[in-house]
Amino acid sequence: VAENFFGILKTEMYHNKKFNNADELIEAIKEYIEYYNNDRIKLKLKGLSPIAYRNQALKAA
Repeated sequence: VAENFFGILKTEMYHNKKFNNADELIEAIKEYIEYYNNDRIKLKLKGLSPIAYRNQALKAA
């Protein structure tokens, strides 16, 4: 699972971008993870973000 995530991260966020220092890269990764968990819509998750899908499943349980 982690390998899949890092592959997606590199493809969507990292490739063809230049960062001036490690802090800039770290901030970009943090922003991407925030997007990945909260805003990214997945068809496999019934059109919800991962957080919204998890919250919906918890309410149903």
